[in-house]
Amino acid sequence: MAIRMRTRRTLLTAATVTAALSLAAVTPALAGTGDGHHTRAAATVQGDPRDVTQRVADFYGAYIDSVWDNEDPAAAANAKALRSFYLSAAAQRKVTAYEAEEHADGILFAQNVPVKWKVAYTGSGAGHATSRVTLTWGDGSDAQVTRIDVQSDLRTKKITDLKQAG
Repeated sequence: MAIRMRTRRTLLTAATVTAALSLAAVTPALAGTGDGHHTRAAATVQGDPRDVTQRVADFYGAYIDSVWDNEDPAAAANAKALRSFYLSAAAQRKVTAYEAEEHADGILFAQNVPVKWKVAYTGSGAGHATSRVTLTWGDGSDAQVTRIDVQSDLRTKKITDLKQAG
């Protein structure tokens, strides 16, 4: 009887280990980590709502997600709400005027949506901080890159100006 119990325990342990190893091997493939278009294993993201450059990064990340997912019925409303929350009234008017004149998105300065973005602090003075937003349009060696200088008010944390950088 003891041998039979030990054999069952060994078989159950072996089956459990095999199942766990199979799940570990399959999970990254199911999550889409292999093609670079979904999530990355062990990616870490953090933020600080007091940091104006972080707020610019938060805005661009959420905004790009919203305009990227344009088939989602909530996407347009979300993009509008993000503009209202993160941009000063004057910046919102400037963006609207740009869009009317150029027939392009006044946040991205384009008619399409970038596949990647990054934000870097570039300086501060007179109560404002400036961040450089780098947008990448496509993958590979022929990907285009554009840059936007974003000015934020240090007191309100609102984006007060956006302009294409050279």
